[in-house]
Amino acid sequence: MEKPQHFKFEFVALMASLMSIVALSIDALLPALPEIGASLGVTNPENNQFLITMIFLGIGFGQVILGPLSDSFGRKPLVYVGFLIFIFASIICVTTKSFEVMIVGRTMQGFGLASARTISISMVRDEFSGDYMAKIISIIVMFFLLVPVIAPTLGQFLINFFNWESIFYFNLVFGVLIILWFWLRQPETLAKEKRIKFSSHLFIDGTREFFKSTDAIAFTLISGFITGSFMVYLSTSQQIFQEQYNLADMFPYIFASLAISIGLATFLNSRLVVKYGMLRIAFVACTAYAFISVLYVLLFWSGHNPSIYILLSFFALQFFAVGFLFGNLRALAMQPLGHIAGIGAAINGFLSTVLAVPIANYIGSFVKSSVLPLFVGFSVFGILALLVFLVMKRKAKLLTA
Repeated sequence: MEKPQHFKFEFVALMASLMSIVALSIDALLPALPEIGASLGVTNPENNQFLITMIFLGIGFGQVILGPLSDSFGRKPLVYVGFLIFIFASIICVTTKSFEVMIVGRTMQGFGLASARTISISMVRDEFSGDYMAKIISIIVMFFLLVPVIAPTLGQFLINFFNWESIFYFNLVFGVLIILWFWLRQPETLAKEKRIKFSSHLFIDGTREFFKSTDAIAFTLISGFITGSFMVYLSTSQQIFQEQYNLADMFPYIFASLAISIGLATFLNSRLVVKYGMLRIAFVACTAYAFISVLYVLLFWSGHNPSIYILLSFFALQFFAVGFLFGNLRALAMQPLGHIAGIGAAINGFLSTVLAVPIANYIGSFVKSSVLPLFVGFSVFGILALLVFLVMKRKAKLLTA
């Protein structure tokens, strides 16, 4: 018999805080990209995007190693290991004078932060299941999205009063406080009798188990499409608002307002998902995501940027749809993987990220003087995601017929 599922406020807040270390390490750096590039001798400003996309690559690879190990050794020890790697990588970032070494440091930061990102999802799966799990993940994502609301403003403040290196130091202090809270207050969620004995076959057996689930594969694929196209926005937003629209001073506030759009959607999702189901809500959101982006492409095919107000309206609608997708897609992929939650969350995160990074780097290379390539990317991958959804819905109908 399935155990009753009750809301645990401190647990949700702590999981959101763990994930927020990731968001802060990414978003607080956005206003500093030109200054970091100039300090490290970058001649092509477009290369600054790698400071954002490569941390995601590190997260992808970190998840597939640290996540499965947590199935054998427990969740908490692997969070500590990941944070130690993050500290070491941060020291590299603030001491180097080479852009290439900085990229290595950012990738290593992502590798270390992967533990917080993927193991927090594993811990949620240890404690919850079904649509209630989707509700909890939505609430966590909502709190997690409060960080992008303040992170660029915080980053700009630190640059104005100190220097770009101070952003890395702040992230370290913030991370230490969260890890202390985690150490003092969070019990281990994976009981010893439920752990998978460590062996050389751990990764192979877990991966084989993951790929037996059509649902896990399909929703991981959709997640990669959506994450990849959204990652283009993250890596090019500074360039779009500061260079194409000459709104350098307003960038932190614009970024924050759009993050609120996603946060509102995740809040609504947490209220609606148990009633309507994560599959139905995610399908409607995916349809809206594809429709909004295709509409922009049709209206502004010339490549001339619209007024900032029209652009922000499209972004807000697009990201409102994203807010209904992130938590639900993760929950849909994790639902059949409760018995291998660590490696399941790891492979889900790894595959979606490995799909997302090349998508982001490729599309981002076209975002130079127009926002159009960004929305073309939204459209292409939104339609691909919708097609996978339609295949899954058809399969579900055949199974229930």
